[in-house]
Amino acid sequence: MSQPAEMPEAPAMVVGAGTVADAPRGNWVDRIAPEWSRPWLRLSRADRPIGTWLLLLPCFWSIALSAGIDGFGGRDLWFVVACSAGAFLMRGAGCTWNDFTDRDLDAGVARTRSRPLPSGQVTPKGALVWMAAQALIAFAILLSFPRAAVVLGVISLVPVAIYPFAKRFTWWPQVFLGLAFNWGALLAWAAHRGTLEAPAVLLYLAGIFWTLFYDTIYAHQDKEDDALIGTRSTARLFAENTRVWLRGFMVAALLLMLAAVLLALVPAGAGPLKLVLALAGVWAFGWHMGWQLVRLDIDDPDTCLRLFRSNRDAGAIPALFFAVAALV
Repeated sequence: MSQPAEMPEAPAMVVGAGTVADAPRGNWVDRIAPEWSRPWLRLSRADRPIGTWLLLLPCFWSIALSAGIDGFGGRDLWFVVACSAGAFLMRGAGCTWNDFTDRDLDAGVARTRSRPLPSGQVTPKGALVWMAAQALIAFAILLSFPRAAVVLGVISLVPVAIYPFAKRFTWWPQVFLGLAFNWGALLAWAAHRGTLEAPAVLLYLAGIFWTLFYDTIYAHQDKEDDALIGTRSTARLFAENTRVWLRGFMVAALLLMLAAVLLALVPAGAGPLKLVLALAGVWAFGWHMGWQLVRLDIDDPDTCLRLFRSNRDAGAIPALFFAVAALV
């Protein structure tokens, strides 16, 4: 997922082939998906699965950390599978909605003009039908969850609906992305525990600061085109001060995740080994973010994209450590 991206030499070539400019070369959609399905899968970003991971990993954080309180239960395997399917579907529905609302803006940006809507591979009406189909299947899966999780899942549609418009009225659209992308931390906790508790809220806030971190890096790819068409982002807002802001987001994410671990495990009487393992996950998460900061070059789009994609690994680290801690 963190492999370097190779950009085509000319956008026109990309459109003619149907591929998307910022998708990894040789992705499964371009290689093996049936020809008729490719525009729809590209509209859902199935050729760029990093977004599904970033939506899914906060779910894994919550399932694993909440299991550290009372152990893994029989339904947790289903929650993992269901969250994985739901993340794929809702990320696809959200991306379809985003591309529908941004289709005119995307046509003016080199990296996005090859997407299915601005390139004419999919009609706006077709995109709305595809979005509804994905959302309805995800809702059917959600209905298998406890009532509190179902309610939270329905409420999550609010930030998802608002996000595409945020860049039009605020310099902080990444906040709205964070509100939407980390909702799984709340939903998955409620699925396991049957209710929403403070550690889940702290994990959710940690995820929002993590999103501010990685999506500001991502946004630096488009800052020149964004300036021309008037699109706002934290990348443009922070400019040369980006590294300072990213360091602040990193510290905030780590402190909030640390607080979530302590508030979840200490009152539950967790033993020293369980605590050490969970806290090691927080430390390793921070180490990876620090590694990204050292390598960041905000004027190199390829580096920004590569570091953005590496956040699959960053987010997987605490999920793995929390899961191991829950098992000891």
